[in-house]
Amino acid sequence: MTLIADLAAALGPSHVLTDDDLAKYRHEWTQHYPSNPCAVARPATTAEVAETLRIAARHGVPVVPVSGLTGLVGGAYTDGGLMLSVERLNRIRELRPDARIAIVEAGVVLERLHEAAEAADLYFPLWFGARGSAMIGGVLSTNAGGSNVLRYGSTRSLCLGLEVVLADGRVLNLMSELHKDNSGYDLKQLFIGAEGTLGVITAAVMKLVPRPRAYATATLAARSLPDALVLLNRLREATGGLVEAFEYMSHSYMTRLSEARPDVALPFGGTRHETNILVEIAATAPRDALPDDAGEVPLTGLLQETLATLMEEGAVLDAEIAQTEAQRRAMWHRRELAAEITVARQPTIDTDICLPLDKVAVFLDRIHARLPGYDAGADTLSIAHLGDGNIHFTVFPTRDDPALSDAVIGAVEDEVQALGGSFSAEHGVGLSKKASMKRRKDAVALDVMRAVKAALDPDNRMNPGKIIPE
Repeated sequence: MTLIADLAAALGPSHVLTDDDLAKYRHEWTQHYPSNPCAVARPATTAEVAETLRIAARHGVPVVPVSGLTGLVGGAYTDGGLMLSVERLNRIRELRPDARIAIVEAGVVLERLHEAAEAADLYFPLWFGARGSAMIGGVLSTNAGGSNVLRYGSTRSLCLGLEVVLADGRVLNLMSELHKDNSGYDLKQLFIGAEGTLGVITAAVMKLVPRPRAYATATLAARSLPDALVLLNRLREATGGLVEAFEYMSHSYMTRLSEARPDVALPFGGTRHETNILVEIAATAPRDALPDDAGEVPLTGLLQETLATLMEEGAVLDAEIAQTEAQRRAMWHRRELAAEITVARQPTIDTDICLPLDKVAVFLDRIHARLPGYDAGADTLSIAHLGDGNIHFTVFPTRDDPALSDAVIGAVEDEVQALGGSFSAEHGVGLSKKASMKRRKDAVALDVMRAVKAALDPDNRMNPGKIIPE
């Protein structure tokens, strides 16, 4: 029997897609890596995933796991391989408020988990722009970050257990609900961030946290990035660690936003500043969240006091504090348009880097000093999860030239490495950063990664060609 016939017998013909039905699977969100899968298999259970992988093994076909297709690095690319979509593994198996965990399948859309947690008066604190389409399997496979890493950590920090199907069809049950377990290697960490190169994540045990009762949100203009870091540290001390997000938007970002989306109002009445920060504090305790006799929420008052002090010192130049939920959402909308307004201008050279917090300003100074040597007319755009050191530094070159792109990326990597940073922060490696892995990743680390890959996928059929350079 053919591969398609075997899959159809196992999953049902309507869940093995070919020909015209492949259209929506041929591109990730960026559309930079057009794919040509031989078929898309859509299993609905862990057992069906296992059978799909066994069938693929018999036919010697590579398997590329896919979920929401919101990736940015070519992690779902294939030419002739079998895509395995987890979209039908979409059940929230359990949500246990007392234990503050959710047991979910890989195809659960992130926003749906947000809604289910909120219905239980809890919160799943992984938050980013693609939450309406990104799925749990994908965010685990890329160790996604987002705006709340500062307080809660990346996806890796939010996962207690995993269920994974290996390349040979065996099911690895790591569905621990424990916060402590010293029984050998923490195997689940191998699969988080592995981008489907070691197996298919089918389910996970995810942590939930108390739902915030109040937010205090502001957009402010800081005198400099070092001054913004002072503000972050003071707010964390003053609130006892309640800062959830601390997002940097450069002057160039505001300029690009006004060009691409003139319908979106800029802060400060349109006055442009070099260092713009979106800060959000969240509280769960009634003492911080309930309005006082004057109607003021203590959390908002604390933010106002801290900003006022820094304005007196000259470190903060201007500030707008959200007084309503609509104003808060407008501030976040301004920030979450980043991907849209960046990719709308072409050509682009995108980077996703991470630096020690006190080295962010140093990096930006150094790379802006070097860039004219490669392309004197290039524009840049910087936006960052400043609280965790993750910068999305984009260059808009004057010409679409692969050699120029490589040179600019090499310069970025030079400065990042010199400052103790990483060339990959939250988007994964996929295809787009394989060359960077070869140039910059520790050679011994690459050897260990190859050994792990060979042990779990000796035939190199799980998402081959991704992450690990040849």
